[in-house]
Amino acid sequence: MASNYQSVGYVRVSSLDQNTARQLVGIKLDKTFEEKISGKDRKRPELEKMLSYIREGDHVYVHSMDRLARNLKDLLDLVNEITDKGCTIHFVTKNLVF
Repeated sequence: MASNYQSVGYVRVSSLDQNTARQLVGIKLDKTFEEKISGKDRKRPELEKMLSYIREGDHVYVHSMDRLARNLKDLLDLVNEITDKGCTIHFVTKNLVF
C-alpha cells in the first residue's frame, strides 16, 4: 500500500544574492517552498504557504533551525504548529527529528 504523506522542503536565505542550492541536497522532496527574505519576521509568504500546505503524516525538511526561525520562541511555536498537524520536522544538519 502506498503512503499518502509527502516530503516537503522549506529553504530560506536572507537576501536575493544568496544561493539556496546547498540546502537539502540529496533529499527527495515532493514540494519545496523557497524564500529569499530575512528570518527575523515570522510573517514570510512561503513559510505561510508551507504551513497551509502540509497535512497529517507529511515530513518537513529544513536545512537547519536558523533557516526556520531566528529566535527560540518562533522556533518553538513553528515546531509545535508543524507537529500539532501530525507532521514530522527534520533539521538536516543536526539530524534532529520532531
